[in-house]
Amino acid sequence: MSAYDPEKEIPRHIAIIMDGNGRWAAARGLPRRDGHRAGADSVEEILRSCGEIGVKYLTLYAFSSENWKRPESEINALMGLLAHFLREKTPTLMRNNIRLRVIGHIEKLPARNQRQLAESIAMTAKNDGLTLVVALSYGSREEIVDAARTLMKKAKAGEFEPEALDVESFGRHLYTADIPDPDLLVRTSGECRVSNFLLWQISYAEIVITDVFWPDFRRPHLEAAIGEYQRRHRRFGGL
Repeated sequence: MSAYDPEKEIPRHIAIIMDGNGRWAAARGLPRRDGHRAGADSVEEILRSCGEIGVKYLTLYAFSSENWKRPESEINALMGLLAHFLREKTPTLMRNNIRLRVIGHIEKLPARNQRQLAESIAMTAKNDGLTLVVALSYGSREEIVDAARTLMKKAKAGEFEPEALDVESFGRHLYTADIPDPDLLVRTSGECRVSNFLLWQISYAEIVITDVFWPDFRRPHLEAAIGEYQRRHRRFGGL
């Protein structure tokens, strides 16, 4: 794997679709929940690595709106892992000056998880190092519909003129209104799709697909993805 060059541009915002936990577990004859547990170790290492490398925002696709269709036992295991992470790792976030943000319909999560998220977000709110954005119960189409619904309500109330709608004003009504768009999108496990993740925000992101399953994804793989990003010429629609 090619290493990145610390003297070249580091992506300000990296978004990751953490895929392959189930297949990692199946390949080892383990239940899917063990794959999710192993994936949590990758989260910790990549979070630490991004802070050391100089990435400012890291968005992780942790649980999609479609994931509610999974078996109840798997959902319960995922919510348990979330509770464990928040309980055990919030002090680590504080020590490393990491701010926690969440996007998605978190009101659908179990009450315990909602309380823990609120506490961790409040505790880390003044940290000004790396911002960790966790997408939970998140779907990009739902996000776009939510933004459109809000704008329609504002227009109906006379608070917004439809003629004033443009890309910037629409973007200010997304969950990520105060977060820069991703520069780099990484998907693990070799799947070549974006799975309803940040559809608006990744319009000009560089995309790197790796065959590595998420539980095996470590700093060298992150550095290789950043190295690939640095070798590309970002045109943003220009020449």
